[in-house]
Amino acid sequence: MTVNHFCAMYYSVALLSPPYSTLTYADNGLFPASFWRAGLRVAVPLGTGAWRVGVLLGSSETAQLPAGVQAKALGWPLEIQPVLDADALDLAKELGLRLGIAAGRIWAHVLPQGLRSAQVRVQRFTEAAPQVLPLKALAHLPVAEQQLWAQALQQGTAHCLAPHTKVAERELCLLRADPPWPVRPLAKKQIALLDFLHEHGAVSRHSLCKAVQGAAPALAALVKAGHIAICHDEQEETETELALLPPPDQGFALSPAQQAAVDDALQALQSPSAASRLLYGVTGSGKTAVYLALARACLALGFSVLLLAPEVALALKLHRDVALALPEVPLFLYHGYQNPRLREKTFRSLAARTEPCVVVGTRSALFLPLPKVGLIVLDEEHDASFKQDDGFSYQAKEVAWFRVSQRKGLLLLGSATPDVKTFYAARQGSLPMLTLSQRVGGGTLPAVQLVDISKLATAQQALAPECEQALRATVQRGEQAIVLLNRRGYAPLLYCLDCKSVARCPHCEIALTYHKGREKLLCHYCGYTAPYPSPCPTCHSMNFVPMGEGTERLAESLSTLLAPHKVLRLDKDSTRRTGQMEAILASFARGEAQVLVGTQMLSKGHHFPNVTLAIIVDADLGLNLPDYRAAERTFQLLMQSAGRAGRGSKAGHVFIQTRNVNHYCWQYVLGGNFEAFYADEIARREKRHYPPFVRLARLRITWPANFAKGQEMVTQLGASLRKAGRECGVTVLGPAPAPLALVNGQRRFHCLLKAQDWRAIRKVYFVALSAVKSKEIRFLLDLDPMNML
Repeated sequence: MTVNHFCAMYYSVALLSPPYSTLTYADNGLFPASFWRAGLRVAVPLGTGAWRVGVLLGSSETAQLPAGVQAKALGWPLEIQPVLDADALDLAKELGLRLGIAAGRIWAHVLPQGLRSAQVRVQRFTEAAPQVLPLKALAHLPVAEQQLWAQALQQGTAHCLAPHTKVAERELCLLRADPPWPVRPLAKKQIALLDFLHEHGAVSRHSLCKAVQGAAPALAALVKAGHIAICHDEQEETETELALLPPPDQGFALSPAQQAAVDDALQALQSPSAASRLLYGVTGSGKTAVYLALARACLALGFSVLLLAPEVALALKLHRDVALALPEVPLFLYHGYQNPRLREKTFRSLAARTEPCVVVGTRSALFLPLPKVGLIVLDEEHDASFKQDDGFSYQAKEVAWFRVSQRKGLLLLGSATPDVKTFYAARQGSLPMLTLSQRVGGGTLPAVQLVDISKLATAQQALAPECEQALRATVQRGEQAIVLLNRRGYAPLLYCLDCKSVARCPHCEIALTYHKGREKLLCHYCGYTAPYPSPCPTCHSMNFVPMGEGTERLAESLSTLLAPHKVLRLDKDSTRRTGQMEAILASFARGEAQVLVGTQMLSKGHHFPNVTLAIIVDADLGLNLPDYRAAERTFQLLMQSAGRAGRGSKAGHVFIQTRNVNHYCWQYVLGGNFEAFYADEIARREKRHYPPFVRLARLRITWPANFAKGQEMVTQLGASLRKAGRECGVTVLGPAPAPLALVNGQRRFHCLLKAQDWRAIRKVYFVALSAVKSKEIRFLLDLDPMNML
């Protein structure tokens, strides 16, 4: 594209694809300088003819370019109005400085797929007939022709066509069957299609046929059989969600404690500066009612509301609660399980809005361009899902605080078992706390009983006799029970009886999990699959025995034990089909099943008044992980799970199975005493110099397993890190092999950095970046890590 050399303006553009650099481009002379505004997405040339999408960050009349280097011209705008406002750009800038990464990399991870694609065409309406040109063809037109297209774009007679324009890309394939697949064993293409949809969720017909080559006839057969449905991508999820809306709850007045919390939060919301509050309330105390009352008041003041949940299941429940309580309010739902087209539509709609609205979603919704954000709520604020680990690392609480600070709004953190650091801030007076100490309606917390399973007759016996007896009695009374096992699949180990070895992932050296319904062995870390049965890779025998218990096996055994009573299962595997999560929860809420087995997905937020029994099958699962938060997470999970019982008029009972009845955590779980647990835990952390008494970061170092010099280079790096640590006042622990030392063919070492401030830790991190020149070795700095594996 030709540069107008008479215009001296230069523009900074953050690329949304590797190398994620921020590059300088010259004005192309086709648009007035006022057209190019910060936040606008633009297509720009890179290298020899390649076009990339970038975000325009700013402009300047000068550019610092190396001698003899001339800036390339800007390409073409991808919209007339910027989809990112000044607040969004400031947020990315702040995160980039904090994490030491480019703004383009941040937007590449949070923008919907369609907003990152350069496969855009421009349509121009003329008196003769509409004309459509791809960007590359547009760039090669004579300058006079380019100017006509630019004028048409500004006048509204031309516009950019979204990448999703092919029929096959607008047709969404939805899974309508559950494993085991109802097809012939030799129908390999059909099985491959079903497996792909099971792993990836709803995808376009174009993407599905591209992933499974030559599968069009198999797809047609599956559609005819009703195992796969094809619909327009904007129809996804709407019918199921509307059909599963529960009947409205009978209205009730806020309790004095709830009203006091609302009044305090409203006063903070109307203060001249940003504010934060911790809503600390026992399970069943009505925290959601406080959220809804605050949302109504915030909207009346002309501000938007963002309600965040740690998991999709809770976001769906919260979305339904808002829809019923505030039916007249513009309401949006945003989470990662939605198809890309729907997420893009929501993003564009919010970018164009000027009136306040309510958005419900998971942590990724924090980056949506809401107008005038006044209130952000993080429900179950203690949950580790609010921390992003992959791509780039961020803590949702910190991002939320930055967003409310921009508009002098209110951040409300809600939990029955707050994060220890959050509660420490409240106790120190830096975070005002609102307390709900009683359950709504006067209900009492359930009785909790510890069960020693260290001497069970067989390791394959999932439930102790007293737990089985209580479960039988509960279903015979017509009441419901929740059984929690935080491990999905049928069996976590498949043991070869001939060579005494365990089937392992070849890319991770981690035991493969047996999934009976799919007749496959799966690696839960890299996604590797192997058919079952298949020969042992060590001795080639077929003599295996599944060991251990997963939710799939537990649900199967309980269905036999409790027949004819129905047992449902809620985990990642059983909820992959669109609408299946809502269907399972709705079915259980209607009393169509009396037992719900699941992972931690069912431990938080759900309200089932007829549930009187909760059983935690293996409470030790997370207790002995190499993580300073292990006891805290276990306590939170068990307290939240226990809180699902006895929420109605009937008393509840909770059984917790453990092999170590003497662990210090249990005394506080039995008493349901979070504050006593906090006092014990905070003393241990102070003694051992862990947060909140120090700043802690985890430097993750990875390289390909076949890179021979990797460990030697990391050993040399360790000396440089320790030297820099001594100079900066940072305690450096490691580098050492990570607990998961090999994942997806990548060797993993990690290094813990402790200091009194983040700046010193960043200095040590930049030493690591400069000390290793090999492109094979990669670094990820995780500030305040939630995952130590």
